[in-house]
Amino acid sequence: VRRIEDAGGRYIEFCKSTFPNDLDLNGMTIVVDAAHGAAYNIAPHVFRELGAEVHAIGVHPDGFNINKGVGALHPELLAKEVKARGAQLGIALDGDADRLQMVDGDGRLYNGDELLYVMVADRLARGERVPGAVGTLMTNMAVELALRQRDVEFVRAKVGDRYVLEELAARGWQLGGEGSGHLLALDRHTTGDGIVSSLLVLEAVCRSGRRLVDLLDGVSLFPQTLINVRLQADQQDWKSNPALARTEAEVMAELGDRGRVLIRKSGTEPLLRVMVEASDAGLAQRCAERLADAIRS
Repeated sequence: VRRIEDAGGRYIEFCKSTFPNDLDLNGMTIVVDAAHGAAYNIAPHVFRELGAEVHAIGVHPDGFNINKGVGALHPELLAKEVKARGAQLGIALDGDADRLQMVDGDGRLYNGDELLYVMVADRLARGERVPGAVGTLMTNMAVELALRQRDVEFVRAKVGDRYVLEELAARGWQLGGEGSGHLLALDRHTTGDGIVSSLLVLEAVCRSGRRLVDLLDGVSLFPQTLINVRLQADQQDWKSNPALARTEAEVMAELGDRGRVLIRKSGTEPLLRVMVEASDAGLAQRCAERLADAIRS
């Protein structure tokens, strides 16, 4: 157990096994946004303990402001602060500190899909075997293709980190996550932890000596178009809609290996969520609108 002294002279215990070996952040300036949440006290001290100059925001919880305009749910403030401070990186956690988004010195945002790829690629670069990784139905197709090109099997679970965890456990794999920033490294932790995930990404940056953007060279996220279509009372059996089935087949044929279609019903509202992902934004938009029109008709 590593003991970290906070500004008030109190000690915070942090399990040493979660720290990557020999991670040294000396000379690095980092902005940490703790979303006025669970990690408001521990997060800045973790990165200072490893040698970084840390500027902390989102560290003044009042019981009502958790996630309010800050953190992984609202990383715009972090991007501005990183650029204003001339920092190399920004780390955004959410209120319960299990989600992670990161920002580089240019203000470019990196979501969970991209950070999962960085975690996998770093292990491959160190000669470790990574048999597979788990994402969700919403994981960007570009990440799936990039992992498969590196002979890493990719499996999609239902949306939600609990389903990612279940799939990892069933397959005996270590790494998984979703675009919202829930990332899992089961040899470091038993569940998602934004601080642990950020340490693994920082290890990849420091070990390689490359910028975060360079670690994602060749991985360009596909544009996604999402349209919510309200279902009428007589449309609940949407899977038997022949017009939709025909249009979906046409769209999938047009997309080929340049994109994919995901149609799923909302669990809380009478809505169908139509998502089309394609290498071209215009193509994704046109295809999504065709599918939405087929549902409405």
